[in-house]
Amino acid sequence: MAHHTVITLEKPLQHLALSDWNGRVNQLRNVADARRSDAFNIRQSSRTLRNETRIEGDWTNYETNEALADRIAELARWRETIARTFERIVREMKMLEEEKASTERELEAMQTPISVIAECLTMRDCRLGSELTYDDADTEIKNELAVIENNQRLLADQCQRAWEKLGRLEEVKFKLGLEVGNKAEAEELDVAQLDLNKFAANITYKPDPTRNPKNCCTYQGWLEHTKNMKQMAENELADTYAIREALFVCREKARNMLITQQERAEHAIRKRIFETQRARNELQWQQMKMKEEMEKAVCEIKTLEQALRDKTDGLKLAETRLENRAQRSGMELCLDEAHDQLCLEVQKLQAIRRRLMDKIDESKANYNLLEEHAQKIDVDLENKEHSLMTDIRALDLRKRLKGGEFGQKQTTPTTQTDRNIVLTQMEHEIPKN
Repeated sequence: MAHHTVITLEKPLQHLALSDWNGRVNQLRNVADARRSDAFNIRQSSRTLRNETRIEGDWTNYETNEALADRIAELARWRETIARTFERIVREMKMLEEEKASTERELEAMQTPISVIAECLTMRDCRLGSELTYDDADTEIKNELAVIENNQRLLADQCQRAWEKLGRLEEVKFKLGLEVGNKAEAEELDVAQLDLNKFAANITYKPDPTRNPKNCCTYQGWLEHTKNMKQMAENELADTYAIREALFVCREKARNMLITQQERAEHAIRKRIFETQRARNELQWQQMKMKEEMEKAVCEIKTLEQALRDKTDGLKLAETRLENRAQRSGMELCLDEAHDQLCLEVQKLQAIRRRLMDKIDESKANYNLLEEHAQKIDVDLENKEHSLMTDIRALDLRKRLKGGEFGQKQTTPTTQTDRNIVLTQMEHEIPKN
């Protein structure tokens, strides 16, 4: 019986033992698990990084927009302030030019009485013999001539002073015009920058964008320059009214040399009526503003109370989560990061509720102060109304003093509106139909 066998051939390579093979498989599995864990961690950290960078970028852009908005508001406030000062200067210049023109016309009108006085003196100098004396008439005429010449010198000096003041006001007006234009341009530029966003088509990288521009200045320097411009205009406007008043007084002095006690008394009463009316109007305005502020305070208190209720619900939620998580069993009842975060949330919400309650108490106290002051304003307003009516009646009683042969003929006002116009001397400022 023949025996058969199989010839086995093996690769001339080192063979591994089964334990080595199992170890290699385990090693590959462990390495794969580690790589997957690393990849998971990298994905999570990448997601966290994306969220953090997005939030940080959005907040940075928001803060930049807020800064631009604040700067635009500041520029607008200063531009409006400078513009109002510019308009004041324009109005003052116009009124000063009108006063100066009136004074010059008054100077020209004085040529007629001078010529009349000269003719009178020449005619009186034609007297003969003993009639050619220095009598009271001659003295009074010469005194009249001296008064007119003195008025001419005074009016000429005031005109010269007004002309110099107009020159300075014109210079300040030019500077303020440039200042208003520069601030309007800067405001428009900042508004354009505020309108830009990351989706705009005209945004690019710029070389060295954080450099300091040429001829730039600090914010303090800009603020000081703006304040100096405002103060310079205020300084020039300070004595403008005095100059106009001086021109008016000089003209009135040239026209009238006598002022009676009656006129001074009536002037004092009218001045007091004007001051009382101004104070009454101011109190009425303050009363209106106080009521508006009280309404705003009530709305703010309601808003704070609503915010407190919202935070109360949030606090209930956080405390409920903490209490429910305390029901975990065994080792699961651990003080993990979620527990710490919930405790922190509870503490923050409690602090927020305390701040809100303090602010509500402060708002209510402020509302009580506003209400108390509003009542004081109401009482004072009633007193001023009574004082105003008393002064008006006193002025009406003084009309009997204007009767007689030398009294002034005036038209008695028929309505309360006409009476107020006469009392405040607004006849020349109200346009006629």
